[in-house]
Amino acid sequence: MRSVTAVRTSVIPPYAAHLRVYEPLAAYPEPDRTRWQAWAAAHGPDADGPRRPVAGAALAEQRAALAELAARTPRPLPEHEDDRAYVRVVDGVTYVCPWTTRLRSWQALEELSAALPAALLDTVLPPAVRAAAVADRERWRAEHPDARPWILTSRWEVPLRWFPLFGEEDRRYLPAVPDRGEEGGAEPAALFYLTSMVQARRRVARGYRALRLRPSSGSGEREARSRALVKGVEQVGRWLEEFHPRSLVELDYGGLVHLLGPRWLAEERSVGEIEAGLAALRSGDGAAAARAYESVTARWRQVLALRQSS
Repeated sequence: MRSVTAVRTSVIPPYAAHLRVYEPLAAYPEPDRTRWQAWAAAHGPDADGPRRPVAGAALAEQRAALAELAARTPRPLPEHEDDRAYVRVVDGVTYVCPWTTRLRSWQALEELSAALPAALLDTVLPPAVRAAAVADRERWRAEHPDARPWILTSRWEVPLRWFPLFGEEDRRYLPAVPDRGEEGGAEPAALFYLTSMVQARRRVARGYRALRLRPSSGSGEREARSRALVKGVEQVGRWLEEFHPRSLVELDYGGLVHLLGPRWLAEERSVGEIEAGLAALRSGDGAAAARAYESVTARWRQVLALRQSS
């Protein structure tokens, strides 16, 4: 196996966070297992150990996406599914997280269609192009009814429904390393959480139960947000059930680290605040739970507001 992936590049990833599942090689059926084993042997791990980020491989994925956009004939999504993956090695076990770029591109297209006004959407992606992509997706789904992404992506924020999967002890923050010359190069900052699938499922189940049994807030807007959070946590829990029980789960702040800055990153404790809020809910302290929820919501509302700034 080659050494850990190291990428030095000036490419800045989009302001997006990622929720990833890494399954052990043994979880993949043949011929996928042999394929991913060969990929890991040829390219080496992107992160060796639980304290290392996969930032280098994420930048490589971004460069590949930019190359697609710069193609002579731009396409709304790749013509074929990606055969690349993130690789983590923890305690001698190799874990693989396939990129599934094509499947994720379909999902991004759906999100884009829901987010943009019709006139702007037609300019970015003409109706005929979107219709062809949708037809292609439906044909592919008929042939792959059990397909699911190993990676969920959120732009400009980390969704609150992702935080209950992790504990504060899972936190890993690596400040940026300045350029050390040609040999070392610069390393970007990284903030991520890594935990076992068993722990993630346990936390989601407990969090969902506490949220579902919470007393009504009384406020129409706040109650609607609470119901949305309950539904979101349930959906994440169902997604986790699709994977091998010995998998790893990672929350990677990804390109958001380039937006938020070192002080913000060093002090960012949304996981811990949500964890404390859920504990307060279970103990019957609704006021403390509400304060934790409002604190995290307000912080990420400020980040989202940057999307509108010039």
